[in-house]
Amino acid sequence: MPVNLAQSEISQIETRIERSESSAEIAELEQGLQVWNGRLERIESQSPFSYVERGVVSAWEFFTGTRWTPILKPRAYGVLPLVGGTLLIAAIAALVALPVGLAAAIFLSEYAPNKVRRIVKPVLEILAGIPTVVYGYFALTFVTPLLKILFPDMLVFNALSAGLVMGVMIIPMVSSLSEDAMNSVPNSLRNGAYALGATRVEVSLRVVVPAALSGIVASFIIAISRAIGETMLVTIAAGATPNLTINPLESIQTMTAFIVQLSLGETPHGSLEYNTIFAVGLLLFFITLVMNLLGHFIVRRWREKY
Repeated sequence: MPVNLAQSEISQIETRIERSESSAEIAELEQGLQVWNGRLERIESQSPFSYVERGVVSAWEFFTGTRWTPILKPRAYGVLPLVGGTLLIAAIAALVALPVGLAAAIFLSEYAPNKVRRIVKPVLEILAGIPTVVYGYFALTFVTPLLKILFPDMLVFNALSAGLVMGVMIIPMVSSLSEDAMNSVPNSLRNGAYALGATRVEVSLRVVVPAALSGIVASFIIAISRAIGETMLVTIAAGATPNLTINPLESIQTMTAFIVQLSLGETPHGSLEYNTIFAVGLLLFFITLVMNLLGHFIVRRWREKY
């Protein structure tokens, strides 16, 4: 944090103390003044070559550090706990959404009559229209208590319930896009397989799914990218503990949840803590960009033109 920023905050608080007439407000301002005086003393006592004093964190520390405490002492700026929490939630969601969404797409494309498809598909897509804040409280107040019956040691805020509900949330994305890809497969392929004596299951799994594979994989990648970028659900249900772990029963914090937490706090504008929002946001942008480029490559590489 720059020295001039701390001095400016101290000056503003002193001015407010002089103008205030409420004893309670003065007491609160004096507490804040003590905090800022402590920060200023810490900055001035640091080495002139310190990264923190200059408002800079090295790329090595940012990408390889295993502790993320930019607003707590001792401060640390390793982003791996946030990346690990984000990927853990996305992995749990993928385990739920990909098989269920693909099975729903196969049913709608190959088994369901037109009347059933016209009813079931819109019902599935309604799940995508529910606000994510509703999913968050559903995970916190309904799914977590149920899971605690199976896992008594599970924390109230945990990655498992958030990941499971996240998986339910992205099922419509997988099923709808995959079903569209399967419907684009020409019937001549199906009829040729039936003419050779194939059953409906064999036609579905050995003809239609491989023929629509590029579209199906693209829907998987888009759904996982959606899970990585989701904000409100993980903010409410997964907790705010940057924790580098693979245990889904523990509280974690994702990259989006950290951005929300710091944006709603009282972090001074322009400080090093404030700038971590942009660093984490930029890293999240690159992760989703790579996911979308991968999906684009798969579609172009294995796309079948009929």
